[in-house]
Amino acid sequence: MTARNLLSQTPPYPVEQAIKRLGANLRTARLRRNLTIEEVAEKIGTGPRAVADAEKGKPSTGMVVYTALLWAYDLLEPMAALADPARDEEGLTLELSSGRVRARAKEELDNDF
Repeated sequence: MTARNLLSQTPPYPVEQAIKRLGANLRTARLRRNLTIEEVAEKIGTGPRAVADAEKGKPSTGMVVYTALLWAYDLLEPMAALADPARDEEGLTLELSSGRVRARAKEELDNDF
């Protein structure tokens, strides 16, 4: 079994709980809009099972399904703030203390053909 499969089958507990909470929230959003799973699936271009799996918070459901559901319910805007480097206090502190600016050295282009 690959590490990816292991992660989707048994993610760390906080990750699992966050995904389940997201799924429950997506279900609530759908029900408040009086939409069926089939209607939402058609809108985002997937099958009903993918929507149902996302609402159950299944870790194996692709991120694109979760993101498309957020879009379908007009809840996508907060995604822009996820992992915002400007809000990464620990990362900013580490960056300042190490002096590291880039993860990889920028490769210069040359004119040799």
